[in-house]
Amino acid sequence: MIERWRLPYRSTLSLLGAAFALEFAILAIAPVSRGVWLAENLLVFALAAALLSSYRRFRFSRVSYTLMFVFLGLHQIGAHYTYSLVPYDAWTRNAFGFSLDEMLGLERNHYDRFVHFAYGLLMAYPIREVFLRIVDVRGFWGYFLPLDLTMSSSMVFELVEWVVADVFGGSLGHEYLGAQGDVWDAHKDMALASLGAIVAMATTLSFNRAWQRDFAAEWADSFRVKQRTPLGENAVARMLSGTSDDGA
Repeated sequence: MIERWRLPYRSTLSLLGAAFALEFAILAIAPVSRGVWLAENLLVFALAAALLSSYRRFRFSRVSYTLMFVFLGLHQIGAHYTYSLVPYDAWTRNAFGFSLDEMLGLERNHYDRFVHFAYGLLMAYPIREVFLRIVDVRGFWGYFLPLDLTMSSSMVFELVEWVVADVFGGSLGHEYLGAQGDVWDAHKDMALASLGAIVAMATTLSFNRAWQRDFAAEWADSFRVKQRTPLGENAVARMLSGTSDDGA
């Protein structure tokens, strides 16, 4: 039944690519801060290059490409306005006649927090696909490792923000960092990214538990010891003696 309504693979990628290119071109015009826009898009350029260069060897599913498209689309809005100035509250006032900030009791611009949550929610599944198809993890590790990498990459991004803000300094560094006076900004961003990834992996786990026939067996097998011989100094001794190629 699914095959009847979903677009062909190449058509899906062409549609997503064209839609993102259009959004990127529009939001690249007269951003609030060209310096911040460029800094925010450095990782986007790197991701796009990685996806294009690896396309022949590794192609993500439609689901993964769609999730990445949504996340990058949200990020482009933040890059255009700078995250702390995205006028989402004005948009809700004009569209629905009420203030979202007042309704939720928000005292700062929370678009950056929303996108950090979206990062975990939308990127954890593509990361899981890499682990399953390249690393060949199964069971528990197919959910834990994507969660772990999503959390750690969020931490790395916060470090990159800190370095960029420190190097450029001044108004550019301040606008790029977007802490808005919150000393716990980085911690909250990482927590929200982690929460998003937990929701994504919990949803995936629930779906697989309900529909995957060998779910219980695969889960149990993921905790089985695959190599009973200890590594560490034992592996080093075997390598030095030329009796084994096992890594330490």
